[in-house]
Amino acid sequence: METQSTTPTEPGTAGTIIQSIWDKGKLFMKAVIIFVMALFLWLPTTMIMNMVRERESRQREAIADISSKWAGRQTVMTPVLMVPYTESSQDAKGVISTVKKNAYFLAGNARINATVHPEKRYRGIYQVIVYHTDLSISGSFGPLAYGELKIPAASLLWEEAALLFKVTDNLKGINEDVRVQWNDSSHSLLPQPLGASHFEDALMAVVPMSLEKAGLENKFQLKFSLNGSEQLLFAALARETSITMQSTWSSPSFTGIKLPDSRELNDSGFTAKWRYLNRSMPLVWKNTVYPTEQSAMGADLVIAVDSYDKTLRSVKYALLCIILTFASFFLIETIYRRPLHLLQYGLAGLALVLFYTLLLSISEYTSFNLAYLLAAVSTISLVAWYVGSIMRSGKLAAFISLVLGVVYAYIFSIIQLQDYSLLMGSIGLFVALAIIMYFSRKLQWS
Repeated sequence: METQSTTPTEPGTAGTIIQSIWDKGKLFMKAVIIFVMALFLWLPTTMIMNMVRERESRQREAIADISSKWAGRQTVMTPVLMVPYTESSQDAKGVISTVKKNAYFLAGNARINATVHPEKRYRGIYQVIVYHTDLSISGSFGPLAYGELKIPAASLLWEEAALLFKVTDNLKGINEDVRVQWNDSSHSLLPQPLGASHFEDALMAVVPMSLEKAGLENKFQLKFSLNGSEQLLFAALARETSITMQSTWSSPSFTGIKLPDSRELNDSGFTAKWRYLNRSMPLVWKNTVYPTEQSAMGADLVIAVDSYDKTLRSVKYALLCIILTFASFFLIETIYRRPLHLLQYGLAGLALVLFYTLLLSISEYTSFNLAYLLAAVSTISLVAWYVGSIMRSGKLAAFISLVLGVVYAYIFSIIQLQDYSLLMGSIGLFVALAIIMYFSRKLQWS
């Protein structure tokens, strides 16, 4: 009798197959897990970005608080002459009514001299620039081209003519009685009655005028002190305006519709001069108002605090920094056959994330560049020491220091060269990919 023999299935065959598959793919699987870890470590950076925005918001609140107690941004308007007139109309029933309206005249020329004395005020760790300004404004009106308004000469109320002068925040900015020298007489500029003119919140001084004086040149001059913060602008409403501003503040930012025609900047301060020909509004008009900001120019006197903006931009590159660092770890452990535990990857990644909290906190007390250097050196030293201790190799610690140093230097250059950030970023990523591809040529993935 012939017997058939069967070969029994060897125990553990399924386990051997699984082990074989795992051995062939474990390098790839670990790479995937490391990449996922990098993504998870990137998530806390969103909280850091919110923290940066919160600190920036607190800074703005500090600036607003100090400005509200001192005086805010100031725009000084060159004086405008207002001459009321009467206008009659007849309704359908034949009833004649007379309404009083206003005609406005711009000065033929104005000269403004401003000497700005800046001061630093503090609210906690935040600095705010306030200033005290000595102002002199002079110029002349006339002859007045009232004929262009097509108003009968008899309808013009010359005895009610008034000079209008406006400062944005005159309640807190002006702490003295402002007087205007009009020809040979002196007059106080006082708050205007409600609805007296179209220039809201302007100061007003009734000045002696007549039909005869309207055909002559009428000179004016004001001298007073003004408080403000952050910004000082001048609304050049004369036909031709010359502005001279000088200050001991060494880092102004000129703003407005026109940059200075000439300026001198040095460590002891600045001197800036403007000459402006008014083409944005007519020299004479009636019963309306034109936006004065169309002819405003001057300077911002602020501390250039861009650390929050730069910190935000550096946080945006956190994922790149983590991935490049993890790629270096991965290449080291595969090339040198010195495996790293996933926990060790995680701890090193946390150190890279904490770099940004160090950067934010230190930059609030020093310049951004110094804060970046201190935070980078601290992070690189910690990670390099950790890797060197694990692998017991000073050479590998030095290599990680070099990699992180290059990465942080690269990110710093992108932040500084804002206009070329896309170009620098593209080139850097291309070079980083080329380096990783070069060192990964001999990796055995199966």
